[in-house]
Amino acid sequence: MRQKEPKNLEAPFDQIVSYLTPSQLFYIRSHFPIPALDRASYQLRIDGAVRQPFALSYDELRSMPSESRVATLECAGNSRVFLVPQVQGAQWELGAVSNAEWTGVPLRALLERAGLAEDACEIVLEGADRGIPKEEPMPPGPISYAWSVPRAKAVQPEVLIAYQMNGRDLPQDHGFPVRAIVPGHYGMASVKWLTSIHAVREPFRGYWNTSDYAYWAWMDGKPVRSALGEMQIKSEIARPRVYETLAPNQIYRVCGAAWAGETDVTQIAVSTDGGRTWTAAEFLDPVRRHAWRRWRFDWLTPKEPGQYTLLARATDADGVIQPDAHDQNYGTYVINHLLPIEVFVGDPGGPQP
Repeated sequence: MRQKEPKNLEAPFDQIVSYLTPSQLFYIRSHFPIPALDRASYQLRIDGAVRQPFALSYDELRSMPSESRVATLECAGNSRVFLVPQVQGAQWELGAVSNAEWTGVPLRALLERAGLAEDACEIVLEGADRGIPKEEPMPPGPISYAWSVPRAKAVQPEVLIAYQMNGRDLPQDHGFPVRAIVPGHYGMASVKWLTSIHAVREPFRGYWNTSDYAYWAWMDGKPVRSALGEMQIKSEIARPRVYETLAPNQIYRVCGAAWAGETDVTQIAVSTDGGRTWTAAEFLDPVRRHAWRRWRFDWLTPKEPGQYTLLARATDADGVIQPDAHDQNYGTYVINHLLPIEVFVGDPGGPQP
């Protein structure tokens, strides 16, 4: 548990076994207390820069043609504990990432029904959760959680207004009764407890897009504060765990998962000597856009006892390689650099080096 109230829980990444993360193990990221919503009174409004604004009840949404998509969601602050020196924010380790099947209505179907204006540039998704953020700078009063998605992404077929997770109604912690799922983008875009879809003609300057989930981009040689978006290529080692002790001269199965944003992960390699040498690992899952690929690597542990540094490195279909170091422009977010897992090889009952 990273935070009790509002609830923020990691998935047990070291227990990754199945392709889909069981709903009860899926990581939880909340900004405010869970709002009380029910099916009977639920309303989803679609308005703003549209020709025909309208509202839907829960049952009306469920009656529309639906699709199911497998998508990996990752909190933009996942792996923050690996940043040195320590920074502010929830100290996520490896488990603020999970993979599930989502079922719902494509967002573009709702936008088409509303008649999205040609000059609409972003779609603002607003949830029912509300409060005062604890992060600095703090707004002057309570605000709702809201995030804008660029039009070009919002009209893609994979973006869902979802009401099911892994074949069942959404759990309350994961946005019941309705949430957005924006595959390929960090989790802050997949707004939970969704109540409003608002098209805008100017870039949205809300708190979350500009003050919290934002980074320094460079335009014409000048720094510009920009909203986070697409997930960056990343791999994590699930097992062994940090500082685990392994028997010498034995085959140990190293395993983990790799994912990217709008591209496919095509290569995975493992180093057992701190990055001096690399060996290809084996994928367990086929390529599926927006979903992770689990992998494994059989390591013959050294005969010599000692401390060893394991690393995993992913490459995508465009040839983009997971970076060696964290990009400081992202501040406390987008921690997708090589994450070292230190292990001991030797007698589990003996002294450690």
